[in-house]
Amino acid sequence: MKNDKKLSIKIIRKIVFISIILIGLLTVGVFAGRSNLNTVTIICSDDSELSLVTSETNVGKILADNYIILQDDEMVTPDADSNIDFSKKIIISKVTDEPKVIAEEISNVSKEEILGNYVTVTEKIITEQEEIPYETVTKDISTSGTETTDKVIQEGENGLKETKYKVKYQNDVEIEREVISEQIIKQPVEKIIQISTKITSRSGSRSVTPVSGGQPTVVTMNVSAYTASTCGKATGSAGYGMTSSGNPASSWYTVAAGSAYPIGTVIYIPYFANQPNGGWFVVEDRGGAISNNRIDIYMDTYSECVNFGRRNLECYIY
Repeated sequence: MKNDKKLSIKIIRKIVFISIILIGLLTVGVFAGRSNLNTVTIICSDDSELSLVTSETNVGKILADNYIILQDDEMVTPDADSNIDFSKKIIISKVTDEPKVIAEEISNVSKEEILGNYVTVTEKIITEQEEIPYETVTKDISTSGTETTDKVIQEGENGLKETKYKVKYQNDVEIEREVISEQIIKQPVEKIIQISTKITSRSGSRSVTPVSGGQPTVVTMNVSAYTASTCGKATGSAGYGMTSSGNPASSWYTVAAGSAYPIGTVIYIPYFANQPNGGWFVVEDRGGAISNNRIDIYMDTYSECVNFGRRNLECYIY
């Protein structure tokens, strides 16, 4: 009897031990199964969403297990042969023609052509100088209906401008230019052409050859007139009517000027442009009352001198 009782206890212990082992194995299997489960979100082409739990990772298998069939105009991302990615999302979208066209265009472009479009654009600051053309001004002081002549009384001269640019280059080719600043370094000088009445020399008088070109000094001078009888010498005496140059004084030719203007200096006075000499005179004489800002013009008669009087006139000194 005692032996039967001991045998029963041993059998019970074995059964309990085996049960514990089975329970442990089942628990491990459940946890292992749960650890391989994924919550996957399927976004359909109509923007509806479906969430499901699955142990599958292949996109095509997940769709098949859930009876989701793609239509002819639908595509899936990732594709059906791929596994789900870390986002755990499967996106079903409509197939459009646009991606296909883009893909076809890109496929026809070589790698070298694509890389060639990515060219570095460089930028430089450059400074350039350019001439400013002078303008030509014509002054007509002729008498209406008379024969005229043209004279250049001031030569033109180009100016100079400095411009700073910001220039962009691509493949060493200029593609854009922007002005940053401009500065006039030298102003242009006008060319002045004067149209005056053509002068016919009077018998016995001398004429001045007009100066063509050159750069005259322009000053305003106090101009008066004199004649031989006002020089303090008697008519017929030695030196009567003679100038400091040794030449006899001539009307519309001779002027007396200060020592700053050497004998032979040519002076053009626009005020007299319509007179017999065309406004051109030569310094041939001096005078006690003559200073460097005064000149005396020789005239034939005293009455002419009185009528002229004294005037401030613009003079071009050559």
